[in-house]
Amino acid sequence: MTASSTSRPASHSAPHRMDSSGGCPHASNAALLAKGAAAEVLLPGDVPAAAVLGHEALKEFIGRPDVAKNARHFTALREGRIPDGWPLRTFATVQGMVTSDGDDHRRLRALVSKAFTARRVEALRPGIERLTDELLDGVEAAAAAAAGARGDAAGSRAADGVVDLRALFALPLPMSVISELLGVDAEFRDRLHVLSNQVVATDIGPGEAVAANREMVAVLAAVAASRKDRPGDDLTSALIAAREEGGDRLGEGGDRLGEAELIGTMIVMIIAGHETTLNLITNAVRALCAHRDQLELIRAGGADWADAVEETLRWDSPVSFFPFRYPTRDVTVDGTLIPAGTPVLAGFSAAGRDPAAHGPDADRFDITRRTRSTTRHLSLGHGAHYCLGAPLARMETTIALRRLFTRFPDLRIAVPEEELPRHRSFVGNSVRELPVVLG
Repeated sequence: MTASSTSRPASHSAPHRMDSSGGCPHASNAALLAKGAAAEVLLPGDVPAAAVLGHEALKEFIGRPDVAKNARHFTALREGRIPDGWPLRTFATVQGMVTSDGDDHRRLRALVSKAFTARRVEALRPGIERLTDELLDGVEAAAAAAAGARGDAAGSRAADGVVDLRALFALPLPMSVISELLGVDAEFRDRLHVLSNQVVATDIGPGEAVAANREMVAVLAAVAASRKDRPGDDLTSALIAAREEGGDRLGEGGDRLGEAELIGTMIVMIIAGHETTLNLITNAVRALCAHRDQLELIRAGGADWADAVEETLRWDSPVSFFPFRYPTRDVTVDGTLIPAGTPVLAGFSAAGRDPAAHGPDADRFDITRRTRSTTRHLSLGHGAHYCLGAPLARMETTIALRRLFTRFPDLRIAVPEEELPRHRSFVGNSVRELPVVLG
């Protein structure tokens, strides 16, 4: 199923309305995929859009030269039909790598990529390992305290202590790492997580959306001001230096980093740098707890933790539908006409379970899959916009899983999967809480 610039009759079925409240995407993804590799959809506010869901179609669509990331190609936005409080507006208007093309994208990516070289990422390993162990100490202490409180209440000292692994472990690990990389002081981190959650939410009201975006800009401006006064060996300090030194041209199309690009880059780095890895760790723990045979396979040496990370990325992608790309001319994807200027969602969670690419058992969690298949998932992107932080996310998650399950081999989820509260967004794909018993 591939994209084509030759228009064919599009489906006359009603567009699929994206569920603003989030929820588990896999059932609706399967239903959409059964109809084709792309679909007409409605975004919040009844904004017409499209989603590309099939693996091969998405891979080709992402790489097309007539598909752009810059929102100047977003017809409804350009014509003033997208209000300030639209929940997805930041994904279109933030200035940075994810909304730039060509020379601008290469300039911004080059500035940021220095923080993510293989050498620099590997140098982070000892610190990540120490932080992981410290966080697990805290998880164990919290479980003991919860068990004690429950035991006192129940008159028994044998009660299990339930703790939220997402809040105590999966969140602070990547948030601490990306904050250290960016030079974000500890006082800002909790608030930035709350704000990033609001920025990526798709069921947020207009007033809340505007307020969250304004506050995130203000907080990151304060971080940038702190780093300007006290520069260090961090990415924000390096970006500020790039803004203040070098060529004469500033901002878009120029040689240096403009103020809006600086803050926009920081927004993207904070959100992508912790939300994706937070979801990945959470989803991997859920998957392994639900598939104990796969966990035992790792322990027996039949696979490794990196295999579990890759299969989680495919099977339960941390990002479900990523906004936006815009065709610069009318294109057709598997019979679905996508007019020029239409905002298009990249359906990573759907592509990960596309049976046309991953076989008839694509909905089965199997950590040996990548050793038997040459098809690579797209969950971290493809082509020019492939995720710069992918090696760091993989390393953090591999360390987290190895140390977590080595220390707590009998760890289990404390409630049935269907009772776990889901994200309030069709962008991120995970749960908001992960209550566990350490065993």
